[in-house]
Amino acid sequence: MKKKVIIMGAAGRDFHNFNLYYRDNEDFEVVAFTATQIPDIEGRKYPAELAGKLYPEGIPIYAEKEIVSLIKKYDVDQVVFAYSDVPHERVMHNASLVNASGADFVLMGVKNSRIKTTKPLITICATRTGCGKSQTTRKVVQILKDKGLKVVSIRHPMPYGDLVKQKVQRFASLEDL
Repeated sequence: MKKKVIIMGAAGRDFHNFNLYYRDNEDFEVVAFTATQIPDIEGRKYPAELAGKLYPEGIPIYAEKEIVSLIKKYDVDQVVFAYSDVPHERVMHNASLVNASGADFVLMGVKNSRIKTTKPLITICATRTGCGKSQTTRKVVQILKDKGLKVVSIRHPMPYGDLVKQKVQRFASLEDL
């Protein structure tokens, strides 16, 4: 029997975790995403074109404040917490809320959520939005380029605009922005 899952996030790492682990995984049914931080994201759907063959209708996105009622509505087994920029206190508050509602609270480890690569990979994270991840990334890229290395910067999907049209974006130079 499939485990029913809700993925909590801010329309970034949550989509990334879904794409890497849940999208084609027949052991799970992702019934919803919840989101905060992104204006007007709730009420939208993660598009069927990106969600894969197991989700022909796409996946609804709800406001995170609805998590307790969603756990009950969908009879959810697991809630996956998929933020990359929140403090410990918020993580544990959500863990308590989810557990008290009857679902397991899950934090995915790097084994199931990292991009598979044959090249060295550096990850830049922080405890909140606005801590300087972009500036840190630019500095790390410059240091590596100064050492003569070829560097590529990638990031998880972001929900600004039409997700289907933005499923792959490549920025090789400033002019590409």
